[in-house]
This record gives sequence, C-alpha cells and structure tokens, in this order.
Amino acid sequence: MASPRMETFCCPNRDAATEFVVTFQPVLFGALSLGSAALSLLFAILQILPKRKGYRRLGQYPLPRPASSSRILFIISICDILGCTGVIVRSSVWLGLPNIVDHISVVNNTDVWPEVFCLGSAMWIQLFFSASFWWTFCYAVDVFLVVKTSAGISTIILYHMITWGLAVLLCVEGVAMLYYPSISDCEQGLQHAIPHYVTTYAPMLLVLIANPVFFNRTVSTVTSLLKGRQGIYTENERRLANEIKIRFFKIMLVFFICWVPNIINESLLFYLEMQTDISDNSLRNIRNTALITWFIMGILNPMQAFLNTLAFHGWTGFDIDFSLQQRRELVWDSVSTSAANMTSHNPVVGTTLLYQSHVQESQKNMMGNGQHHSDAISVLSEGNRHVNGGSSSPVYQGW
Repeated sequence: MASPRMETFCCPNRDAATEFVVTFQPVLFGALSLGSAALSLLFAILQILPKRKGYRRLGQYPLPRPASSSRILFIISICDILGCTGVIVRSSVWLGLPNIVDHISVVNNTDVWPEVFCLGSAMWIQLFFSASFWWTFCYAVDVFLVVKTSAGISTIILYHMITWGLAVLLCVEGVAMLYYPSISDCEQGLQHAIPHYVTTYAPMLLVLIANPVFFNRTVSTVTSLLKGRQGIYTENERRLANEIKIRFFKIMLVFFICWVPNIINESLLFYLEMQTDISDNSLRNIRNTALITWFIMGILNPMQAFLNTLAFHGWTGFDIDFSLQQRRELVWDSVSTSAANMTSHNPVVGTTLLYQSHVQESQKNMMGNGQHHSDAISVLSEGNRHVNGGSSSPVYQGW
C-alpha cells in the first residue's frame, strides 16, 4: 500500500493515530496487501507480455507511431509493477519477521536496521506510485497536445525529466522534513508531517482534478476533427469517438477506485490526530471508518497495476508469444499486406472498423495540414480491439 502513514510509522516516536491503524491486526493487513499485490503483479505482467493473436507489441506496427502516448501507458504499467514489488517485499518481511516491527520503538532504539528497512521500502513504494501519478498526468497532457498540435515522440524526453525529477524531488523533500533531525528521533508536530503528506498527495490530486478536464477537452476536439473530415459524422466515426471516451473514463475510474480511499482515510486520521484522546468513545465511528478505509487501501492500492492494464488494453488473454522476434517479422508482413488490401478495396469496413485503414483513409482525404489530425486519431484509438469475420483483427495497442 502506498500511504505516507507507512513512512510516519517508521518514526519510533510516531503519533497516536498512525500507531492506531498500523498496529491494528498487522498480520491480517499484511496478508491482504501481499495477496493483492501478488495477484496484481502477476496479471499486470501477463497483460503486457506479447500475445500470438490480436495483441501487438513494440516493433509490430506497419504505420509510424506519431506520438509518445503509447509509450507513456507502458511506463505507467512498469511504475505500477515496481510499486507492487515493493509492497510484496515489505509485506513478506513483516509477515515473516513480525519482531522487526516491534523493534521500531523508542524503547528498542539500539538497532537501526528495522527503521532503515521500513524507510527504504516505504520510499520505494511512494516513489514509483508517485511517478505513476505524474505519468498519468503526462498522458492526459500528451493526448490533448496530439489533437491540438503535432506533438511527437520527442516529447517523451521532456516527460521523463518532469515525472522522475518531480517524483524524486518531492519524495526526498517530504521524507527529509518528516525525519528531521534524525530517523531515530523524528520531530513531532503536524508542521513537520504536513509537508510530507502534501508531497505525497499533490500528484494524486492533480490527476483527480486535471485529468478529467484534459480528457474532456480531448474528446471534444476529436469529435470536431471527425466531423470536419468530410463534413459529416458517420456511425463509424461516432463509434470511434465513443471508444476514445470510454477508454478515458476507464482510466479515471480505476484511479478513483484505487486512490480515493486514501484521501478519505487520511482526512479521518488527521482529524483523530487533532483530538486530545483518540480512544474517546465519541470518536468510535470515526475510528472504525478509518480502519475500514485502511484495509480497503491495502487491497485496492496494489491492484492499480492490473486494473490499469485492463483500462489501457482490455483483457489480452493467456496466449503468450515466446518467439517474439519471429512473431514481429510475421505480423509486420501480414498486417502490412492486409492493411494495404483493405485500403484499396474498402477503406472503412462497416461495423468492424479496422483503425489502421481508418487512419489511412483520413490521410488521403486530408493530405497536408490535416496530417496530424489522423495521427491524433491513430494514437487515441490504440488499445481497442475489434472482431472481423469471427477472427481477431490486429489494431493499435499501447506498449
């Protein structure tokens, strides 16, 4: 689970609210987190592996890739997988060595290794999930820029600088403020903890607030582009716009499901921190709600890795292609031939629209200043799959 409470727990003189949630049924919580992270990691890796039919990976595209959006989706999945790995390691150690948690206290302050492991694992998890948040924001910005301008793959370098730079900077700054003057004697008081929580939740809130705005404006722009291609809005173009809208909705739905419980839980714990006695009977409902959301976080936070791949690509199946290089060559030749044949005979294939042919048709119709419009549609339509005559047709997928 990615919560700043885990870093706060690493302080021997932690606050009462953090002590309350982290020490409540730690074995059960660790087992749930471990199980959720392990399943999410397994299925996320399965999702992004190359498949024999219908799902195509890096290097298998007969048309040029116009923007960095598909690479961003792949990087988000990698960040989620690395974050899940941290959750698995931390939960496994805490379950296998339960005494290591007891050593993180003011009484047993001679051994610093439990605190070092606690801090190191917490920072690893926070760093990669925070990077995932920044990359998710960059994805929303990128798809918007693609339909507004001719933004290309070169922008990926700028996104790397922004995401990793901000993720590392905010993580280090927040932890430095929290553990001042030392990890064995953290400064108490909300004025030292708040900067750490702000640096953790700032990218999360940015995605929750800004991404829907960017996605909504992108869908509106794409709809205008589709209408302006031939002056009409056909059923195929309406279907394409709906596919893009649904894809953005699924991305935001996964984010809300996985991370809104964190905000609710943190608000409740901050309220408890401001009370003189958190064990007061009048706070019973708040304590119970905080515990419920705490366990929900432990389950849902790691599940983002798998759920994101479903939102990006749909279910890709179990038919893994282990002969990757050979499959690349075969798919390149067969798809190039099939796309060319379909374009020459029927650019738009009824209700089973092949997006590559759709892009090629738009390139013919808009020659010149409309080139980046078709590029934008090809980027936004990646990740969908359609069935043509009972067999899976290769379409754009994010890598």
